[in-house]
Amino acid sequence: MFELDLIHTLAFGGVALLVGYALCHWIPILGRYNIPPPVVGGLLVALAILIARNQGVTLFKFDTALQSPLMIAFFTTIGFAASLSLLRVGGPQVIRFFIIAVIFAVLQNVIGILVALPFGLHPLFGVLAGSVTLTGGPATGLAFAPLFEQAGVPAASSIAIAVAMGGIVLGGIIGGPVSTFLIERNRPRTTPPRDAALQETRVAIPGTPAGEPQPNPAPGSEPAFEDEDASVLPIMKNLVAILVAMWAGAWVSRGFAALGLTLPAYIGAMLIAAILRNIDDATGWFGLSIRFINQFGAVCLSLFLVLALMTLKLWELAALALPLITILFAQMICVALIAAWPVFPLMGRDYESAVMSGGFIGFMLGTAANAMAVMRTLVERYGPAPRAFFVAPMVGVFFIDFANALIITVFLNVFA
Repeated sequence: MFELDLIHTLAFGGVALLVGYALCHWIPILGRYNIPPPVVGGLLVALAILIARNQGVTLFKFDTALQSPLMIAFFTTIGFAASLSLLRVGGPQVIRFFIIAVIFAVLQNVIGILVALPFGLHPLFGVLAGSVTLTGGPATGLAFAPLFEQAGVPAASSIAIAVAMGGIVLGGIIGGPVSTFLIERNRPRTTPPRDAALQETRVAIPGTPAGEPQPNPAPGSEPAFEDEDASVLPIMKNLVAILVAMWAGAWVSRGFAALGLTLPAYIGAMLIAAILRNIDDATGWFGLSIRFINQFGAVCLSLFLVLALMTLKLWELAALALPLITILFAQMICVALIAAWPVFPLMGRDYESAVMSGGFIGFMLGTAANAMAVMRTLVERYGPAPRAFFVAPMVGVFFIDFANALIITVFLNVFA
């Protein structure tokens, strides 16, 4: 058995992460269904450990002390993305789409509980297989898993990643067909780019390469890096802002714990980051670079996921296959129906609302990367949908994470 210390574990995880990227490049089906490279690399290691265990061999002992700081750093960068000014720019459609997503996140947990109970499982098993891993994705699932294990759900990490992976695949499979059905049946008029500001808007998605990239600076507009201190200062300011949010957020999280609230470790840092972002939007005091913060968050997320997945005990899932499959099937049927009604009619019953319906399925079953991939496929066939590409990522990335954390916390405190 190889015992790896903190640095060795991080380096091993980095190698597994790069292997995941290579496999996603070489195996088309992985890219087609937007399977995250950290998940591929981490699961590969977990599978190797499972096979070795079945042969009576223990391959590795990992030191995962950095796993929690990386998780908190990622969710802190999500907090910096929560800009009220962006919400105002999107207007009523963003708010309407957000409300629908919040209601469905609650419904996901209700569905999970109703399916889990006949199998004799803890109600929180259904919550874990609901908005925690479907709306939240693998990162949120793994972040909340320790709290669910403490509340009586064994093997929560393994359950979380199994449901998240199933949701990612299902979201990629059914998002396009449902939207295509809505477009072909209702024949809504393709909406031209009426708002130039929306057409030019690009929403950078933390933690995923599938987000719409922000426009690159025009040639010649990049600063000349003659002054090394001047070039390092903006990066340093943003790193310090992230660290300060994590530091202050730790005290906020302890305050919540003192009040008897069950919350994930990152929630305080997210709240502090959101406050700093909106202060900076109003005053410009900090000079935050959201592009850099998103990139930093993507690195932290990738390393967190691969470290978490390498230590999964996959052998704990065998007895739970039937309830997991049943819950995923019920969630898939429900999200397809919700996308057809009320999402499609309430968002305008036009072409762009059909595209948004596909995006809704993508991020409510999988990740924001799923949503973007589904919508891109549709616009390549039917034409541009700038409003959809503004509204869906803003809700699916920036705002639903906050609401989902609160929803999960309520269910945890009720059923724990």
